[in-house]
Amino acid sequence: MPRSLSGVEMRKRQAGHIEGPPQAPGQPRPNTCCLCWCGCCKCLWTEDRIERSGRETCTKMDSIEASDEHLEDMGSWARSFEMMMRSMEGREFFREFLRSEYSEENLLFWLACEELKKETNPATVDEKARIIYEDYVSILSPKEVSLDSRVREGINQSLAEPSNLMYEEAQLQIYTLMHRDSFPRFLNSSVYRELLATRRRTCLDT
Repeated sequence: MPRSLSGVEMRKRQAGHIEGPPQAPGQPRPNTCCLCWCGCCKCLWTEDRIERSGRETCTKMDSIEASDEHLEDMGSWARSFEMMMRSMEGREFFREFLRSEYSEENLLFWLACEELKKETNPATVDEKARIIYEDYVSILSPKEVSLDSRVREGINQSLAEPSNLMYEEAQLQIYTLMHRDSFPRFLNSSVYRELLATRRRTCLDT
């Protein structure tokens, strides 16, 4: 029987997905999306980052409301990671799966960053920014997420004057990690298959 991965081993395996291509000193990093590091594609995240003035980023969900999810809505999760992340129910089932892989902290970090973005009060921003750092960025935290050294250094510098957007690039890296690494396994997991089977039976009974 294959040996199950521990939380530390899982983080090491996932860390290989974080590093992007080398970047020459002094050159600005290109706009990147959840699918690639070259900035060549045009997903909602990339377009929102480019058009920040005038509208919100695709991760800025000011009003995420629970709604009656139909079977076809759940089937759409397989076609779009973003649609699943916009669904409260989708995030709950994805979190259950991540917990089984010892990587629940990735989603918790992403959600904490979403909440920080909504804050405008400087004192609250400062408090929440430091809590996020202690919970998910500090190397002393048992819930530390995998970030590359460049992004981690940027966060350390931002701690002097925290802002509600200081974790945006780190959030993008974790979003990318979940999309590339965890999401495909979630769609093939018993969690997702059993959920679909339950909803199909419910539809047949109604």
